[in-house]
Amino acid sequence: ARHRRPGAPERIGAGSGGRDEPGVPGPAERGDPVRPARSGMSDVLAARDAGPAPERQVALDMVKRAVLVAPIPIALGALVWGGAGAASVAYAMAIVVVNFVLAATLLGAAARISYALVMGVALFGYLVRLGLIFLAVFPVKDAAWVEPTPLGLTLVLTHLGLLLWELRYVSASLAF
Repeated sequence: ARHRRPGAPERIGAGSGGRDEPGVPGPAERGDPVRPARSGMSDVLAARDAGPAPERQVALDMVKRAVLVAPIPIALGALVWGGAGAASVAYAMAIVVVNFVLAATLLGAAARISYALVMGVALFGYLVRLGLIFLAVFPVKDAAWVEPTPLGLTLVLTHLGLLLWELRYVSASLAF
């Protein structure tokens, strides 16, 4: 049975037979693990999210919207820049979709580990994904099927457009 004075705070790591009771072995002598006290902030950062993963649903919604809208910018690219323009727009849209799916996958995996890791993945994952976009564009920039203007415009406008479009639905669902 635990013995402590009524109203006295419980010490972490102190079980029956702590320093208050001479002659009875304490937790260290019994081989019990003694847990150090933690501050509230580190507990929050060390916590993990075991609930459903909304980032996957958001990324899937963005992919659906991109596929739904893709024929319009591809046709516009073909109309203005020909076949190379259409190919450039399609390639840029594929890069954007892969970027969003990769971001959702990384953030979802990090959320299952800890919130501190989510912060690190959000910052450094962004930098890594920017590097991956560079690595996807740089080798093909001089290819015959690439037009740089529609490629660049599509990369920027599709990222912004899909984010703003999805923001409407996420904010509406949060309000609900």
